[in-house]
Amino acid sequence: MKNLKFDFMSKQKIAMICSVSLILIGVGSLIVKGLELGIDFTGGTLVEVGYQQEADLTQIRKVLSENGFNDAVVQYFGNNQDVLIRLAPTEGAGKDKISEQVLLALKQQTEDLKLRRVEFVGPQVGDELKNDGGLAILYTLFGILLYVGLRFEYRFAVAAIIALIHDVLITIGIFSLLGMEFNLTILAAILAVIGYSLNDTIVVFDRIRENFRLLRKDTSANIINISLNETLSRTLITSLTTLLVLLSLAIFGGEIIFGFAFALIVGVFVGTYSSIYVASSSVLALGISKEDLMVPIKEGADQGGLEQL
Repeated sequence: MKNLKFDFMSKQKIAMICSVSLILIGVGSLIVKGLELGIDFTGGTLVEVGYQQEADLTQIRKVLSENGFNDAVVQYFGNNQDVLIRLAPTEGAGKDKISEQVLLALKQQTEDLKLRRVEFVGPQVGDELKNDGGLAILYTLFGILLYVGLRFEYRFAVAAIIALIHDVLITIGIFSLLGMEFNLTILAAILAVIGYSLNDTIVVFDRIRENFRLLRKDTSANIINISLNETLSRTLITSLTTLLVLLSLAIFGGEIIFGFAFALIVGVFVGTYSSIYVASSSVLALGISKEDLMVPIKEGADQGGLEQL
């Protein structure tokens, strides 16, 4: 893949339209539908039940509704014999009492079931986790802004933040559109996406800075194109190998890890795209030039060299 000559920057307007469209769709879904928050954020009780044979979700929902659990969310967990039941928080009821009521209701159908686990999160704890999760993302972005600004130049820092916000909004928007549950595990995946995307962006920025100092007669757009072509093979190989692992987790890891793997798969695609188009295009749009990246010459350096001669 040497000597590639793709003209990435000539397509930046098309890329910008695609990115803005995806972000608007995602933000629109967040405003209209919101996120399907898990009990980590909303509070409530999670009950996992194992059956000896295939479970009938329709009948389980019916029985729970008849016993006062009208808002129960019932789904298979890994296979059609394990069932996950999510219940909204109930005032004055602990997890032991709720799990007993659920078991009694389900045993009206069959005795061939076993309680596997019960998890309970209070509403106040859920709100705290939601706030702390949002702050974690903001602190991460602020730290990245400082790091990139100190290592490169402030335009690179701003471009990196633009790309990361782009990745986060699109990933969260997809979860909203698909109605997938958003819990602490998915939040951890979002933070991992930020780290992955930043690593790829830093590699591209490093090559851009180096080429700005070497190719002094080229235009800024052409130097960025050359830099992207030089790092393209590394970017694609890293993305493909990462995707192979994540696809294995999504397919064979079961329901408990599927959301985490899915968020990372989306993040790898979006992060790879953003490091090529969003971050690099943002640097160009912010007016980066060769003069901004030249290594300053220390005073007396040339005179010292002449004296030695």
